[in-house]
Amino acid sequence: MRRAAVYRYSLPMEAGVVLRNQRLKFRDGLLVRLWQDDKIGWGEIAPLPGFSQESLEQAQQATQHALAQWLQGASLSAVASAFGALPSVAFGLSMADAELRELLPEAASTHSAPLCHGDPDELYTRLGALPADVEGKKVAKVKVGLYEAVGDGLNVTMLLEALPDLYLRLDANRSWTPIKAAAFARYVAPELRSRLAFIEEPCHTREQSRAFARDTGIAIAWDESVRESGFEVHAEPGLAAIIIKPTLTGSLTRCRELIAQAHRAGLQAVVSSSIESSLGLNQLARMAAWLTPDTLPGLDTLDLMQAQLIRHWPESRLPLLNEEQLESIWQG
Repeated sequence: MRRAAVYRYSLPMEAGVVLRNQRLKFRDGLLVRLWQDDKIGWGEIAPLPGFSQESLEQAQQATQHALAQWLQGASLSAVASAFGALPSVAFGLSMADAELRELLPEAASTHSAPLCHGDPDELYTRLGALPADVEGKKVAKVKVGLYEAVGDGLNVTMLLEALPDLYLRLDANRSWTPIKAAAFARYVAPELRSRLAFIEEPCHTREQSRAFARDTGIAIAWDESVRESGFEVHAEPGLAAIIIKPTLTGSLTRCRELIAQAHRAGLQAVVSSSIESSLGLNQLARMAAWLTPDTLPGLDTLDLMQAQLIRHWPESRLPLLNEEQLESIWQG
């Protein structure tokens, strides 16, 4: 016997969280719960404002339609894969299906590359105590491109000089012109650049980012490009990785395909958060341990919220909300 329920959540965010020039005060999304015989599967569907094309209302309508089909006997993995235009729906449904059918291993990669923010003294202490990844490196992530490129260059240089065993992943979200990207590079000494694991999409266009990598020797990674129509994974000079953000990418099947293509091309595939709840982060951590065991995921976003949902994230002290505290909006 099959049953399904959809819950809606709205988690208050910490002050100061800005995405693409808009302040995110609440993280809104849906949780799906499936029952079949004695098994249960959860999934999270949370379009990210400013990044997802679909709205939460569109996602809700599509989710209820898909679950109605599943209750009538359809394969949920097949239904999920059909929602290519609604990646958050495709991913959340496919993860609920994977849990229900016990396809998602329990082991999780909960050690992830921390985001560098907050009080400088606390940050340096936290980074100094970082455990190494499977390659023996301490890896952290820095958002760049929000302010002046020169300031970003100085900040990155200070971190690398202060912590000689630290490697950084940078995320620019296509924010730099070639001139600004070059200004950033001028303030990172050539001998430090090898400790920049990569910069995610430094420039407005892929061709400009390729030129940046060629001119500076700083590796790049594709992020937004991965989700564009017609994208194919190929090895390229200066390209180190692709970033997989499943909520923005699509079904588990689609994510697995991209990861396999990256590995065949000799590239890293990094599983990364789109500011999911603790439930979604736990599932991403399990996915990363399963599909990218040799690569540190990018999941350090829970502290941007003021509560957890359904499942605890290790060592988090945030209060945990259970399903009784959520708004039930659909059952079948």
